[in-house]
Amino acid sequence: MSKTKKVINELLVEIFNHILAIEEEELKKSGLNLSMNEVHTLEAIANSDEPTMSNIAKKMRITTGTLTTNINRLVNKKYVTRHVDPNDRRRVFLELTDSSREVLKQHDKFHDEMIESLFQDLPIEEDEVLMKSLENIANYFKEKY
Repeated sequence: MSKTKKVINELLVEIFNHILAIEEEELKKSGLNLSMNEVHTLEAIANSDEPTMSNIAKKMRITTGTLTTNINRLVNKKYVTRHVDPNDRRRVFLELTDSSREVLKQHDKFHDEMIESLFQDLPIEEDEVLMKSLENIANYFKEKY
C-alpha cells in the first residue's frame, strides 16, 4: 500500500472510530439504555421512505435476521412498533415511538454541536477543496458499497 493510501485509510478509520467513541460517551451520559447500534437503527427507520424490515436491513447493510434481533430489543424497550402489511403478510413495517423520536432529537443535537464546534475551531467553511473531497469520498462509498 502506498504511503498516501495508508494515510487516507488511517485517517478515515481514526475519524470514524473517534466520532463513534464520542457518540457512545454522550449516549452513556444521557442515561439512555441504548447502544449506538440501536440508535443508528432508529435513525435508519426515521430516514426511510418505506420502513419495512427488508428495506432497513438493506439500508444498514445487515441481514434481516440481524435486524430482527435489533428490532426485538427496540420493541421490548418501547422505541419501535411493528405492523404487518394487511395486503402482504410477508411485509413488516416499522414505526418509531415518541420515545425514539426524543432519542433522535438528542442524537441530532449531538451531531449539530459536533459540526458547529468543528467550524468554530477550524477554518473549513470556505475550504471548497476539502468540502468537494469529502463529498467525493461520501459519494464513492454510496456508489461502491
